[in-house]
Amino acid sequence: MQRILLPERPGWRKQAEEFGFKFHTIHGEAYWDESAYYQFSLRQIEEDLEAATENIYGMCLQAVDTLLADEKLLRQFQIPEAFWDTLAYSWQQKQPDLYARIDLAYDGSGPAKLYENNADTPTSVYESGFWQWLWLEDNFQRGRLGNQTDQFNSLQEKLIERFAQLKQFNPEKFLYFSCCKDSEEDRGTVQYLQDCAEQAEINCQFIYIEDLGRGEGDWLTDLDDRVISWLFKLYPWEFMLREEYSDLIDVAQVDFIEPLWKAVLSNKALLALLWQMFPKHPNLLPAYFESDLTSLQLSDYVKKPIFSREGANIAIFRNKALQQQSPGPYGEEGYIYQAYHPLPCFDGNYTLIGSWLVGNQAAGISIREDSTLITQDTSRFLPHVIVD
Repeated sequence: MQRILLPERPGWRKQAEEFGFKFHTIHGEAYWDESAYYQFSLRQIEEDLEAATENIYGMCLQAVDTLLADEKLLRQFQIPEAFWDTLAYSWQQKQPDLYARIDLAYDGSGPAKLYENNADTPTSVYESGFWQWLWLEDNFQRGRLGNQTDQFNSLQEKLIERFAQLKQFNPEKFLYFSCCKDSEEDRGTVQYLQDCAEQAEINCQFIYIEDLGRGEGDWLTDLDDRVISWLFKLYPWEFMLREEYSDLIDVAQVDFIEPLWKAVLSNKALLALLWQMFPKHPNLLPAYFESDLTSLQLSDYVKKPIFSREGANIAIFRNKALQQQSPGPYGEEGYIYQAYHPLPCFDGNYTLIGSWLVGNQAAGISIREDSTLITQDTSRFLPHVIVD
């Protein structure tokens, strides 16, 4: 695994605007960064990342069964009791899911370590599935990358295939895509996924989360009072379950992407449960619930809110003293404590790998960089290649 400098492509920003990649720069700072790329060997990809990703995800699925059989765990995960039966039904019916991104610490040797599972509302899918592949193709044509260069990236292909499979469950329905207003990144993410669904010949509509309504007869409706029965929501389940219309989740007969059981996998409490179930697994870091702190022997650890997203409210402790923390709105719901395992540093950049799954299949990776140990929503995205 190497970080290799490469001049930027002339005119790529104009190209990004033409392709709808309008969030390539965030708050005046580069988000997409092609001044360098990461290089992996085929063995690193296949053995250390691809195989580990599918193995980790398999353990995560086993954890859902464990959770549903234990009321104490359901409370530790802060899942409202009113939805316990609905959650169990979602899992027992095997309601189909779409995708996930597992975040890993990996330096090119040794087992990758799980940081968290973004299984409900993962972003950066457009950059991963399309834009970094376009970067690869452009640099091939310019003769800047060798003919033996490849990329671990079947994400777009697998997304289209998965949408075609999901269509079989809802052959006549419109699929509504939704996200919150005032987030260009979220809107771009949802537009890309909608494009993938349309390539799978699904009829699609878009609606902002804020515009979802309650129709007469307790249906979820759009702005024209049309019933919504199939909904992709780039909006966390922990928020949905606390909205005014949350009671409709039980009665409105909506097929959600992602299904409710994904609320388990996107919860940081999963990290503590996995360590209970699979202690000393090479791809896991020790992690604990707050209730376990009396027996906690860690002096170097990371404190994570169970509902935190995009690196918010993360605190790093060394020798039990606070070293670094990030701001944010989370924490009221409780925390888990994970053993400190710093991201590898390449040329002063701390590097996080996002490993994608579509269904249960590994589908590619994305690379995020930051000058600090905490990866946040503004951390830079860099492309990668495989050379063998």
